[in-house]
Amino acid sequence: MEHRIVGPGPYRATKLWNETVELFRTKMPLRKHRCRFKSYERCFTAAEAVDWLHELLRRSQNFGPEVTRKQTVQLLKKFLKNHVIEDIKGKWGQEDFEDNRHLYRFPPSSPLRPYPKRPPYQKDVIKFPEWKDPPPGTSQENIPVRPVVMNSEMWYKRHSIAIGEVPACRLVHRRQLTEANVEEIWKTMTLSYLQKILGLDSLEEVLDVKLVNSKFIIHNVYSVSKQGVVILDDKSKELPHWVLSAMKCLANWPNCSDLKQPMYLGFEKDVFKTIADYYGHLKEPLLTFHLFDAFVSVLGLLQKEEMAIEAFQICCLLLPPENRRKLQLLMRMMARICLNKEMPPLCDGFGTRTLMVQTFSHCILCSKDEVDLDDLLAARLVTFLMDNYQEILKVPLALQTSIEERVAHLRRVQFQKSYPEVYRERFPTPESEALLFPEKPKAKPQLLMWALKNPFQPFQRTRSFRM
Repeated sequence: MEHRIVGPGPYRATKLWNETVELFRTKMPLRKHRCRFKSYERCFTAAEAVDWLHELLRRSQNFGPEVTRKQTVQLLKKFLKNHVIEDIKGKWGQEDFEDNRHLYRFPPSSPLRPYPKRPPYQKDVIKFPEWKDPPPGTSQENIPVRPVVMNSEMWYKRHSIAIGEVPACRLVHRRQLTEANVEEIWKTMTLSYLQKILGLDSLEEVLDVKLVNSKFIIHNVYSVSKQGVVILDDKSKELPHWVLSAMKCLANWPNCSDLKQPMYLGFEKDVFKTIADYYGHLKEPLLTFHLFDAFVSVLGLLQKEEMAIEAFQICCLLLPPENRRKLQLLMRMMARICLNKEMPPLCDGFGTRTLMVQTFSHCILCSKDEVDLDDLLAARLVTFLMDNYQEILKVPLALQTSIEERVAHLRRVQFQKSYPEVYRERFPTPESEALLFPEKPKAKPQLLMWALKNPFQPFQRTRSFRM
């Protein structure tokens, strides 16, 4: 009873669904059961299915030990709705599955999910302007020319140009590295890094590159506080003050410095419910709908923790700044609550860590279209985020350095093309330095007295002198 690891790549959620269905159909124990004085062959009870599938999911490296029994029941409800299983009378299509002694069986064939087909789109190739290209709207024919009085000297110049003695002058426009060029460099290199980490030939099936906003990447890199939290230019997109106060209260419990109203028994539960209600009513998950496949694909790297952290770092840079800020503040609060030993239980029957994962996983990651493994994949991702949020929500230094060096190189090339003489003076080559500063002959070192061996030793005659 083993789940093979489904690595990063397109349609990972669909592959996991099909893998789970096949394992459940082939490995789930079947036996004879009696119900209302009648015997049924090759079937199982709802409770038996929950026990077996729960153990399968917890042992799987694709989902992990954080999977709860409640999540397993939710998955079996989806199995019943999609006719992976049916009740003993052949009924299916509704999510009325419960953890009880009701009998179920497998239909003759369980439909596997087909892989969705997306319309292909052409890759955008970044074309930087050539230095000799004129700006839009200008041409050599439309260059304004001042009328010149013809004389013998001017006639000679024109005649020389015509016969090829003197090269004709041509207007060369100086092109600069524009802000749009810099944004495209950030976008392209960021996506290239992500593609390299995931080991994919293309990002087409996991990410719509056209929806990636380069301004978001640059803002998330540079507009941050000392604590690394994104600073928003548009203050209307900030968290409401009452939500931020509630989050600070639980993050710093029991030292709530900015809390004005008196506390009562169960006060912390009401504060937590306030936060959960706000995040639960967001129109879009914090990781956005269009990045769902990218984040799910990165989940296939969790066995290689360092690579997974680096991939998550890059994916989080693609988020809108307001989403990234909300995610940073939420993950910081969740981690502090889980580590706070003075925090009273916020829910009966659930541990604090499990409660955090179950409460906020859906508002962090979910798909716009119905994906039957949403809950399990979101719980897996949030668990990993809680354990590594400080590293994941940092700006990847290697990527930032690489892009900054690339931009600086292009600007240096631009300067070289525009001002070649000044460039040669400021950035001389080894050859030009050798011409300007010829190598001087090295002076022989002087013979020093202390370099001799025993310089002050008196002269002694040898045997040859005695003869």
